[in-house]
Amino acid sequence: MKKKAILSLFIVGIFWAIHILNIFLPLNSYGIHPRHLSGLPGILFAPFLHSGFAHLISNSIPFFVLFLTVEVFYERIAFVITILSAIAGGLLVWIFAREANHIGASGVIFSLLGFLLASGVFRKNMKAILIAVVIFFMYGGVLFGILPTQPGVSWEGHLFGLIAGIVLAYLYRKPDPASSIEEKGSS
Repeated sequence: MKKKAILSLFIVGIFWAIHILNIFLPLNSYGIHPRHLSGLPGILFAPFLHSGFAHLISNSIPFFVLFLTVEVFYERIAFVITILSAIAGGLLVWIFAREANHIGASGVIFSLLGFLLASGVFRKNMKAILIAVVIFFMYGGVLFGILPTQPGVSWEGHLFGLIAGIVLAYLYRKPDPASSIEEKGSS
């Protein structure tokens, strides 16, 4: 658990280090720019870019908690789920989102949230369901972030991240015998 928490903190530390670099270098221009070839690299870079310290802080704690939860309970697929979350959600933003510079880790956060919630449904495993319920009570209120209610916020990143996470939960719904989420005798 300690190693997993350190990895989660390390990734959040990268968010912070890049944000501090962004004070001196115009890194935020490397976000996702929908339907522009120059915006394709933003699919990989956008999760590490934030518009300000408030944006960074609002993404740091949920990313830490949700990534750590995936690491602990879905250990064998945690890395794949996180990478695919960024790529799938980012690609959907690039294809479908409005013309803007989309940045921030919230797309990955919503994808991890969608994965954890939907895994409880698709796996029909008591531990997965319990995790989904706890995560819903902790972060269910942020689901309103998929609605276009705040100017300047990439609700599309939230929506497509959530969709990516749900699809990933479906694709990875089969029990993993080495995962701590599986119970003996579950199918």
